[in-house]
This record gives sequence, C-alpha cells and structure tokens, in this order.
Amino acid sequence: MDADTVLILGLLTVGFSIPTMVSAISDSRAPRAAIVTTLVGGSLIFYAFKTHPDGYALEDLSNVFST
Repeated sequence: MDADTVLILGLLTVGFSIPTMVSAISDSRAPRAAIVTTLVGGSLIFYAFKTHPDGYALEDLSNVFST
C-alpha cells in the first residue's frame, strides 16, 4: 500500500475517533474503543512517515489528500 494512502487512512481514523472519545467521556464511560482506534490511526500515521522516502511536511498534507 502506498504511504500516502496509509497516511490518509491514519488521519481519518484518528479524526473519527475524537467524537467517539468525547461521547464516551460525556456519558461517563471509559473511552476504550476510542483509545484503541486512536492507537491504530497513530500507528498508521507513524508507518506512513517512516516509509515515505522524503518524509512529510505540514504543507504536503493538502497534496496528499488531493491526489
């Protein structure tokens, strides 16, 4: 799988876990699923940064999403 695709999947996974975490905390529940999802998304982001030959800069993220 391409590093750009893995980065997008990781960012989306982390992004979707934030509302789940807020919902669990507001309902006084432990955010276990949100924490696991955040760890998976963070691992995907870390993998993408390590496997991309030149690394990523903040201004590269718009190019990653558009291609």
